[in-house]
Amino acid sequence: MLAGDTQEARWWRLESGRSTDSAAAPVLLLAHGAGLGADSPWMESMSAALVERGITVVRFEFPFMARQRSEERKRPPDPMPALAACFRSQVDRAQALYDAPLFVGGKSMGGRVASLLAAEAADGLAGAVCFGFPFHPPAKPLSWRTGHFKDFKVPVKIIQGSRDPFGKPVEMEAHPEVARYASLEWLDSGDHDFRPLRRSGRCQAGLMDEAATLAADFMHAIR
Repeated sequence: MLAGDTQEARWWRLESGRSTDSAAAPVLLLAHGAGLGADSPWMESMSAALVERGITVVRFEFPFMARQRSEERKRPPDPMPALAACFRSQVDRAQALYDAPLFVGGKSMGGRVASLLAAEAADGLAGAVCFGFPFHPPAKPLSWRTGHFKDFKVPVKIIQGSRDPFGKPVEMEAHPEVARYASLEWLDSGDHDFRPLRRSGRCQAGLMDEAATLAADFMHAIR
């Protein structure tokens, strides 16, 4: 459901009707990756799966993606400081609207930006959830992106396909800081979009459901 507003970023909201007697459903502010926007099939499917598990999901688009829509041509992502500033502004909007535990998260690049917010002294954030974290660019395993992990102020869950070219299980052996500062879960045979190998006998929908369950359980446990 598209929620109209007059501020700088479009919002897509899927609100869960599930709650407990003591608190409203947790809210996940979910950011897209570098290649596709907030209404991509992946984002739509993950949002719906999370709502089924009692999570309210709010999606927004970074300015570069909004420009890409209006100009109808590909644009590169904005610099990371600009992306983080945009995400912070969306946190402020969500905190003004929802009286519930607020989590930040995202797919790939969006999860990386969410992790930067988790490393700040951000009042009111309950945690962060990252789907397919870009630990490094593909084929560039020396360009590691976890220097800020030691500064996490809130719990962080990372859900990763075991075949993800942005970070695979064998690479974690040289980076113990990942397991030290974040909770990392592997989806067997999944790639960056959680698509498994055909011979695994699994399907993308099944891995998406598994990821949604892991994420929702993480958020419900913190609330």
